[in-house]
Amino acid sequence: MTARLNYVELPTSDIAAARRFYERAFAWTLAEFGPSYAATTTGDTDIGLQADPAEATRAPLPVIDVADLEVALDAIVAAGGTIVRPIFAFPGGRRFHFVDPSGNELAAVKLD
Repeated sequence: MTARLNYVELPTSDIAAARRFYERAFAWTLAEFGPSYAATTTGDTDIGLQADPAEATRAPLPVIDVADLEVALDAIVAAGGTIVRPIFAFPGGRRFHFVDPSGNELAAVKLD
């Protein structure tokens, strides 16, 4: 499997307003995953809305689907990336966050 962008997580301060906006503007259906998270679940490149201030990034978070999370982590570090959030589990998979040499935060994910 080739690594590919499969998700973009957007920080929001008002989950209800953000959800209404995307549903009305693009006719998307967003599923609720708790009181502070909603996401499209198309299986294509999906959008997540993160309203938990403890979990939200400062900017949109591109998420890259990889075949092997540990191999991707090693490759990112070897290429000059910095791990800013170690591998963690979430419902549906595992991921980690990293910063590229330009200071952009991204994540790599391996879905179950």
